[in-house]
Amino acid sequence: MTNDKRYHITTFGCQMNKADSERMAGILEEMGFQFSEDPNDADLILYNTCTIRDNAEQKVYSYLGRQAKRKQEHPELTLIVAGCVAQQEGESLMRRVPELDLVMGPQHANRLRDLLEQVFDGNQVVATEPIHIVEDITKPRRDSTVTAWVNVIYGCNERCTYCVVPSVRGVEQSRTPEAIRAEIEILAAQGYKEITLLGQNIDAYGRDLPGTKPDGSHLHTFTDLLYYIHDIPGIERIRFATSHPRYFTERLIRACAELPKVCEHFHIPFQSGDNQLLKAMARGYTHEKYRRIIDLIRNYVPDAAISADAIVGFPGETEEQFQNTLRLVADIGFDQLNTAAYSPRPGTPAALWDNQVSEEVKADRLQRLNHLVATTAAARSERYFNRIEEVLVEDQNPKNPAQVMGRTRSNRLTFCDGDINQLKGELVRVKITDVRAFSLTGERI
Repeated sequence: MTNDKRYHITTFGCQMNKADSERMAGILEEMGFQFSEDPNDADLILYNTCTIRDNAEQKVYSYLGRQAKRKQEHPELTLIVAGCVAQQEGESLMRRVPELDLVMGPQHANRLRDLLEQVFDGNQVVATEPIHIVEDITKPRRDSTVTAWVNVIYGCNERCTYCVVPSVRGVEQSRTPEAIRAEIEILAAQGYKEITLLGQNIDAYGRDLPGTKPDGSHLHTFTDLLYYIHDIPGIERIRFATSHPRYFTERLIRACAELPKVCEHFHIPFQSGDNQLLKAMARGYTHEKYRRIIDLIRNYVPDAAISADAIVGFPGETEEQFQNTLRLVADIGFDQLNTAAYSPRPGTPAALWDNQVSEEVKADRLQRLNHLVATTAAARSERYFNRIEEVLVEDQNPKNPAQVMGRTRSNRLTFCDGDINQLKGELVRVKITDVRAFSLTGERI
């Protein structure tokens, strides 16, 4: 392939999608494509899509419409939709946008080269059939040179009634500990300082790998994996996401307290503070169990930052049930909370229920919850005032070139004066002088 071909990738949605996009960019660059910031300047455009919320899906269609028009004038343009919308819509996406060359689900990310070869032979290709995920041998084109994502488990076996992930990302498939460690060793050699281990349901790691212990428990658990990779030289910080309260264990919390590189930040979605709603969501725990987990964390790691996800306006949610969510948020005091109004997803049970909550009520509840979240996050931020925090410098502050930005171990975004050329990838000590709900500013020591 000639080397003047350019590609552009737009990524919607979660960290898993970002990690998939980095791998697909790596494949395209191995094939001789060069990255183009501007989609209108690219010969190949790939949209890596998300179907968690309705508006993410609508956005994809509006972007696609523009490029489909462009393709009518430039038939050599290659148009690809990857990710979860692709998996969900499959053939019907091709029918809706006949200009598409390739529709591919997330399980097929590592096969991009083979699929494109079929496209360049003149075929329109739909790849959404479930496959055993091919182990990553591609070198991702990573967006950062300081922090990197590492997938440890793909897919999800849970069946939450609102969630489309299991049907678009397939069943759980854990990578072997050896493959994960080898990838992290390469990252360390390339100078990465921080890695984030990723899984849709990371606590399920290892359940599908062969082998049991004499007591009948699994040979490989996520906690074992943390101990197994912890000593890789060069890696200074380890993070992980996303945890499920049903599988979150005291042993994992203890490991986080014992292992110096594991950051004091836990992301554990609770979705609702009401037991009836949690049952309707098929989450498999109660708000009491969730509170016990947080108490345990604060017992072992008193200063830990806790973040979570919550949904308002789930079918049937009454004002009283919504109040239970507000109460949980006020009691726990989250450092950060990703909030969303419930959005019915095709192929999920809850989308078909007739007790949907009106858009006005959802918008009102979302606003009230967000207001509370900002208040509790600001209160949580106060504890950093005048403290000295370790910050891993990632980038220049886009709003102030004289400042650099990075994150504390507890994942608070922090700004301080400095030259990015000297400090990128460095761990610096910062005395916090200014606290806001979701970020901090300080002076380097």
